[in-house]
Amino acid sequence: MKSELINVNHTGHKSVRIKHINNNRLISSFHFHDMCELVWIERSHGKRIVGDHIGNFEDDDLVLMGPNLPHIWQNDKSYEDNDDKAVKSTVIYFSIDFFSLLTDDQGVLTLVEDLVSRAARGLAFEQDTCNRIRRILQEVENNDGFENIIAVVEIIKILAKAKDFKYLSSVSFKNQYDEKDNNRINKVYQFLMKNFHNDIHLNEVAELCNMTPNSFCRFFKIRTQKSLTQFINEIRVGHACKLLQSEDNAIADVCYASGFNNPTNFNKFFKAIKGMKPSEYRNRLKS
Repeated sequence: MKSELINVNHTGHKSVRIKHINNNRLISSFHFHDMCELVWIERSHGKRIVGDHIGNFEDDDLVLMGPNLPHIWQNDKSYEDNDDKAVKSTVIYFSIDFFSLLTDDQGVLTLVEDLVSRAARGLAFEQDTCNRIRRILQEVENNDGFENIIAVVEIIKILAKAKDFKYLSSVSFKNQYDEKDNNRINKVYQFLMKNFHNDIHLNEVAELCNMTPNSFCRFFKIRTQKSLTQFINEIRVGHACKLLQSEDNAIADVCYASGFNNPTNFNKFFKAIKGMKPSEYRNRLKS
């Protein structure tokens, strides 16, 4: 998967950097960098791609990514169209040698090294850890630099010992960086994440890259390890999972709102990706 290498240390080398986001929408390209990145979404929802993972994010989303793991967060159109909704997020970048600058305690360094190793696939933390981290991050914006460093140390300690997480990207994912292809793949991802609920034709996606359909299919499959159809269906099924959480949404309505043309295809692709039918998925949410 190709993406853009960015420099997050705009003011020179730093072992830790904290960024606060307060916008009407998330603005990001598909990118990676050489630092670990912790993203806490305090208020927002939409789609995220981390490595070869395609999923949803919402309020209290907490994800840790290791160095050189490509990623993008993008709001759903419904969120962008609502003037009353603003994005609030905190992002912490820290270098992999941050703790080695603070201590030579091998027990501590081994714990952090293990966390960074697991974060190479992206780690999404669940509610217990989110609650603990939230309490710290809500104070960070008002702290001075010294207190923020202490807060980051405490956060990394909690994450390193946490057990309530799931891996995002697959074991087999490898970042095949090629700078010349960055604009192409970023245009495709931005387009698919905004238009998945509409009919999408191969020709129009290939045109974004100034490629023939056959050339684009090869290009896309090599970089994502997925066909275009599979990629689109994963976005659609992920969106369907989000809608199925509400009993107010009939399954038939979820089908069409997610971009599927008929319930037969919806059930087929949903089961292929999630291992169960949409109705079974909803029933499991109740239990």
